[in-house]
Amino acid sequence: MNLSIERARSRKPVTLLTIIGVLLLPAIIGGILVAALQNPTERLDSMTAAIVNLDDPVTINDQYTPLGRQLAAGLVEGSDDMDSNLTWVISNEKDAAAGLADGNYQAVVTIPAEFSAAATSAGQTIANGSGTPEQATIEVTTPDDGLVADDLITSQIASVAASTMGTMLSEATMENVLVGFTTIGDQIGEAASGADQLADGARTAADGAAALPDGATQLASGASQLGSGASDLAAGLGTIASGTRDAANGASALGSGLTGGAAAMEAPDSDLNKLAGAAATGAGYAQTTADQTLNLAQSLGANAESLGTVVSDCYASFGPEETLCADLAAAATGIGANAQSAGAAAESAGYANGYAGSVSTGVGALPSALASQLRSAGEGATGLATGLNQLADGTSQSAAGASALSTGASGLSEGATALADGATTLASGLDELATGNADLAGGLHQATEQLPSFNDEESTSLASVIADPVSSNAQANTIFGPTAIPLLAAVVLWLGGLASFIVMRAHTARTLTSRRSSAGLALRAFWPAAAIGAGQGVLVALIVQIVASYDLATWWAFAGTAVVAGVAFAAVNQALVAIFGGAGRWISAVIAVTAVATGLISTVPGWLASIGAALPTAPAFTGLIAANGGAVAGLVVWAVLSLVATTIAVALRRTTSVKAVLATA
Repeated sequence: MNLSIERARSRKPVTLLTIIGVLLLPAIIGGILVAALQNPTERLDSMTAAIVNLDDPVTINDQYTPLGRQLAAGLVEGSDDMDSNLTWVISNEKDAAAGLADGNYQAVVTIPAEFSAAATSAGQTIANGSGTPEQATIEVTTPDDGLVADDLITSQIASVAASTMGTMLSEATMENVLVGFTTIGDQIGEAASGADQLADGARTAADGAAALPDGATQLASGASQLGSGASDLAAGLGTIASGTRDAANGASALGSGLTGGAAAMEAPDSDLNKLAGAAATGAGYAQTTADQTLNLAQSLGANAESLGTVVSDCYASFGPEETLCADLAAAATGIGANAQSAGAAAESAGYANGYAGSVSTGVGALPSALASQLRSAGEGATGLATGLNQLADGTSQSAAGASALSTGASGLSEGATALADGATTLASGLDELATGNADLAGGLHQATEQLPSFNDEESTSLASVIADPVSSNAQANTIFGPTAIPLLAAVVLWLGGLASFIVMRAHTARTLTSRRSSAGLALRAFWPAAAIGAGQGVLVALIVQIVASYDLATWWAFAGTAVVAGVAFAAVNQALVAIFGGAGRWISAVIAVTAVATGLISTVPGWLASIGAALPTAPAFTGLIAANGGAVAGLVVWAVLSLVATTIAVALRRTTSVKAVLATA
């Protein structure tokens, strides 16, 4: 069926099939683009990617840590936030390279050998206090002939997986650090309590040390007095020993005399006179011996009492365990025994004196008996001399012991004095130690109060925030964002307007001879394209609704803007072709490319972005994103201005020269 619409660059009329083709072109292009690009994350399983895990696991605190394996498992498992996941294949380097080359794999994710070591290096550096932290990396490789968005999709998925693992590791590290703060605080608190106890103990020790000098001074004084007494005792014992030896010599002489007298009395030539004289002499010796022996016994008794007093003082000063005191007690006992022996000797001397007297009076009658008694007395005197010599030796030993005691007591006195001085210094040092420990305890308590403390739940929560302090609530489920559909719709409607004037003329070929006005001619060529543009807007809106599922109000606004845009784009494309001819179609194609370039990303150069904002597609793009009266008004302005421009172009086409008329004749 032919229509009364002139075909461009042909005398054949436009058919209904052509009109249908032009009408459906934007819907078909838009449907293909939207179907291909809308929500690609729902069809990620159509992409196949290989994972090459070269990681060497590490062992930390006796725990096997294969982070590369965990990352590979995370990639294969996918995320709950994604509608689908890539088809992952665990591979090796050779297979991955071959698959990438022959197209079986759209990407290869390589986990290097040092991945686990690098990923855990920061935590190990913190734990050990030394080391060099490293950043773990993964490598994403795509083929040189890969599709445009495949690299972006694969890299983003791998990046999200690596970032998630990094956040997990950071959370674990920070949780350990925060728990460490609490542990350090507890340990410092324990140290502070210990410092308090040490300060109290040092203060108590200082008080005890302060009391030592007085006791040591008293000990030194007592030891000095003991030394003086022991020295006097030694001198007295020396004198006693000397007297005892003299008495022993006398007793020895007495024994010799008595024995000699007895011998003389028993001689055949003895007579009573000689015996009486000898008896008188012996009686005198006996008297002297008895007196000296009695004096000796009395002196030894007095010395034994004095030494007993010294022993009592020694026990009082040094206690019952002191060996020197025991030695002095033994000496006193020995001297007492010697005194008793001397008393017995004195008594024997008295008996001898009695015997001598009896002999002196009864010598004539009892010479033999007297001689026998004198011999017995001589032997007793000799025995006394022996005992007195032994006593003298014991007394000399006691004197030596007393002298040693004096020397030891003097040394003890000097040591006690030095102890008093040292105790004073010790008390001062302990006081300073107590003050220092008190200051240390105060500082540790303050440090404990200033250190933060967290329980396990708080540590986990805080570590999670520190490891990932900033989050985004962006809901980008499509790689091209929510404006992809409006952009594609605006571009395909623009291409629909261009298609209309590739098929149809911008104005009739009879412009020069037509009787219609220039505006009438422009509108006559415009209305079929406008009707097609409106139909294209409706069809594009229907296709978009199938994919995007807008609510009713949003779809009506989208459809209305699309209809207005289709009509306006028909007017603009008509004006371009009417003014520039075939070059106008080239300009229209450039406009379509510019609209796509400036609508995809915001990082285009500023001059190009300014051009894009000035194009007729800009208000259509804005109005299709959200209902906007200003955008619709802008499209209307573009349509009116384009019709005016087309009318002017038609008017200019209606004037010619004679030469041109003759050329066509």
